[in-house]
Amino acid sequence: MIRAFDTHKIRRTRELSGSLWEFSTLPQEGEPVRLKMPVPGCWQNEPETLTYRGRARYEKKFAAAGNVRLEFKGVSHTAQIRVDGETVKEHYNAYTPFSAVLKKLPAGEHTLEVLVDNSFGPDSALHVPNDYQTYGGITRPVALEELAGQYVSGMHFTSALRDGKWHAAAEVSVENLEEIPFEGSLELRLDDQTLACLPVHLEAGEKAVLATPQIPRPDAEAWSPENPQLYLLSAILYGKDGGAVDDLIDRVGFREVRTEGKDILLNGRKLSIRGFCRHEDHPQFGCSLPWSAMCRDLSLMRDLGANSVRTSHYPNDELFLDLCDETGMLVWEENHARGLSEEDMRNPNFERQCEDCIREMIGAHYNHPSIYIWGILNECASHTQYGRECYRKQLELIRSLDQTRPRSFASCQFKTDICFDLVDVVSYNIYPLWYHDTPADVYLKDLYDWVQKDTGGSGKPFLITEVGAGGIYGYRTPEKVKWSEEYQAETLEKQLSAILSQEGCSGVYIWQFCDCRVCDSWFSVRPRTMNNKGIVDEYRRPKLAYATVKKVFSGAGKEE
Repeated sequence: MIRAFDTHKIRRTRELSGSLWEFSTLPQEGEPVRLKMPVPGCWQNEPETLTYRGRARYEKKFAAAGNVRLEFKGVSHTAQIRVDGETVKEHYNAYTPFSAVLKKLPAGEHTLEVLVDNSFGPDSALHVPNDYQTYGGITRPVALEELAGQYVSGMHFTSALRDGKWHAAAEVSVENLEEIPFEGSLELRLDDQTLACLPVHLEAGEKAVLATPQIPRPDAEAWSPENPQLYLLSAILYGKDGGAVDDLIDRVGFREVRTEGKDILLNGRKLSIRGFCRHEDHPQFGCSLPWSAMCRDLSLMRDLGANSVRTSHYPNDELFLDLCDETGMLVWEENHARGLSEEDMRNPNFERQCEDCIREMIGAHYNHPSIYIWGILNECASHTQYGRECYRKQLELIRSLDQTRPRSFASCQFKTDICFDLVDVVSYNIYPLWYHDTPADVYLKDLYDWVQKDTGGSGKPFLITEVGAGGIYGYRTPEKVKWSEEYQAETLEKQLSAILSQEGCSGVYIWQFCDCRVCDSWFSVRPRTMNNKGIVDEYRRPKLAYATVKKVFSGAGKEE
């Protein structure tokens, strides 16, 4: 299952995932392991490759002819794509999609090979041993699309609220794969109504972006957490003779996000965020959660009273974002980086890999109405001048790609951060009563007053993007010591009460929704080689803190 809806009616497409592929490890020494491997999937979920880190090879046969597009939603964490022995694409980063277009493929059966590498090394600035697990494999779906000589390669939809009335605009990318010019037209339809018709002229091999003006849609119904109204936007490409050549369908919503003083506004209404940080992690599926498991996670979050999820610390599977769109769950989505020092950020590949991630994340996920904010560089060196320059470049890149959403980053630099003038929303990760014994209300007020007084974040919206305490499922004791379920529940109640009563605070994300695996090198500070701060454990079994969070979140106002 690739998306929650059909993305084409004219273009022929089929899923290559949802099946077993030929698989073999490519170890530097020793014998390879050969298996039938499920795709999507993580090889750490197979008994023979539980601990394997390194290179591996996937193979799949497919029949096709003509122009073909192969789309990969995620390969962890590098991929080399070969068709009939020829390399057609290379990609870095497990968490963003990429594609390869093959022109004039001869009719017949072809061999698709995917060479995957999840090892760590100097070429990889973002995938490093970390407080979450880096899995290996083709971890998200794969699709094959048969293209005509011209095709719609992308589409961005932007809604705006003007004088109380909705307007819509779209930018559509079209490409000519042929060696002769193309004349035609492009029709944009919103559900069953025509939104716009645009002439198309493409020179041989040309790619063009067609844009509409702001078009009034007075009958549009707003998307909101309480009423997640969605529309199908179709871009249909016609030839000069009027015949349909290609199409692309996406799901969109009418909503506006902006900041005003210390508030984040959705459709003009103040947001009060009650959310969870969530890793894509499950003991049965690794990071390749199936649709039903994603639904279960969202059901538990809604039961807890949450209205938002933070995709820590990377772009998420688009199917999960589809579900957030459908259920009205607001999303903080961020690029892939966590806890990198200035030394890490000086890796010569760092800026390029971060910027590629941002471009691919926004390019693929722009249309999701549930995404209300973009984040970058969680807990990196935002307290140094070199780090500041990295933050500045990446935040400016986001603004060049999307002017409709606020930008932020989650800082852990207590009263030393120098980057808050660069963002629209100031965000902090804090752990009072866990990593230190300062009372939560005292610690938070001290931090908030400093932001308002001595930084470029004064007068801006303020979020707590991580707070929490560890609790090992089943460890209960009347002494309420650290790592017990009792201590976690009691600590969270104190933390959340302080945060939700702090003047000027727009909300909180609890670290974290579920326990998750960490890299082996973190075993000395993470019992069970797990990050144990989940409100539910890795199997989604509720801890004592579940009832505490539900009580606090249910008592907090959703929106004002």
